[in-house]
Amino acid sequence: MENEEDVCDIEISRDEEIKRIIAQHPCYSKEAQHKFGRIHLAVAPRCNIQCNYCDRKFDCVNESRPGVTSEVLSPGKALEKTKQVLEAYPFIKVVGVAGPGDPLANDETFETLELIKKEFPDVTLCLSTNGLALPEKIPDLLRVGVSTLTVTLNAIDPEVEAQLISHITYKGKVYRGIEAAEIMIKNQLEGIKAAVESGLVIKINTVLVPGINDEHIVEVARKVNELGVFIMNVMPLICQAKFADRTPPSPAECREVQNKCEPYVQQMRHCRQCRSDAYGLIGKDLSQMSEERRNLIKLDMEKKKHPDEKN
Repeated sequence: MENEEDVCDIEISRDEEIKRIIAQHPCYSKEAQHKFGRIHLAVAPRCNIQCNYCDRKFDCVNESRPGVTSEVLSPGKALEKTKQVLEAYPFIKVVGVAGPGDPLANDETFETLELIKKEFPDVTLCLSTNGLALPEKIPDLLRVGVSTLTVTLNAIDPEVEAQLISHITYKGKVYRGIEAAEIMIKNQLEGIKAAVESGLVIKINTVLVPGINDEHIVEVARKVNELGVFIMNVMPLICQAKFADRTPPSPAECREVQNKCEPYVQQMRHCRQCRSDAYGLIGKDLSQMSEERRNLIKLDMEKKKHPDEKN
């Protein structure tokens, strides 16, 4: 059996590792966004829910939003891309899967992360999910070495959630309306609780939809505070799909909701709603830049890393 001193050392080591992960994760640390980058691997095309604001597209090189990718990669191609990107841009410390569907609904997600962790044991593995399959997938996340997890949680009231989703597919059956919303929220909250208890660092994404959940989001913040979530990201609605004719929230409206949530959970205010194949710094997506521009950014990051070196 481990004695108290050994247990204490393990806990201190774990705390230090969490601090390192947060300090190098551009989504979890405002300071890290200027120093460290991430790469999203688009290996997960299938989704188990249909949100009313979601439109998943491939080959949309001029769009910068979640659900968009120029190409869906196989696990093998994802590993090769990661090798190339990390060699060229060593300031990238996080490798994640964020779609274009839901990563937990795709076996390729776990195949990819296993390959990445074996090749690059020191990178932080990250994953974004709607949370429907989260409770049953926690063991797989831990097995492949995921340490940071983003869960999209737009409501904790089924009446609100039912207005945001068209349907879900759960255990081979399609659900709609309040029934779908109840299953969704139950699994999300159970999954978040289990993930926190398993030592994962959790970020909550909440899409702000005026007229539906704008007055409700503070309740979401209170709940995730109880669950031990690290940070919350209130994201403005992108008007598309069934919500194409709605009015998006203004920056001022977003700030107002963030301010109301801040007393309960730290707010991420530097999100740029990245593509499923984005890489580089937040707000400076290298996947959409010319080679010349990418080289300039690489040079700039090297200068920041070694500020005392002269040309």
